[in-house]
Amino acid sequence: MPIWHSDLQYSCCINCSTDYRNDVHMVTIRLARGGSKKRPFYHLTVTNSRNARDGRFVERVGFFNPIAAGAEVKLSVNQERVTYWLSQGAQPSERVAQLLKEAAKAAA
Repeated sequence: MPIWHSDLQYSCCINCSTDYRNDVHMVTIRLARGGSKKRPFYHLTVTNSRNARDGRFVERVGFFNPIAAGAEVKLSVNQERVTYWLSQGAQPSERVAQLLKEAAKAAA
C-alpha cells in the first residue's frame, strides 16, 4: 500500500501506522521543583500532562517557597493568568488547587 504525504503528517515515521490525530493532551497547572538539596522551591507551571515534572512548560504563573522565613514571600500567584488557563480547561493538581485557595484567601 502506498504511503501518501498527507498521511505522514499524522504519523511518527514512514513505517509507523500510528495515527496521532485523535490524541488529546491535557494541560495541567502543577509544581515544578527547583532550589537545591534540602532547600526546595517550586514554580507553578502550566504544562502538558505528558511532560516531565521539571521539563518543558507553557508558562510559569507563580512560585511557592515552602521554607520561607521572616520577610520572604511564601506564595506568589499571577491570578489573572491562572484564571485564563482554568477557563481554557487546564486542570490544577491537588496541591496547586490548595495553594490557589490559599492565595485567594490571602488576596481577599
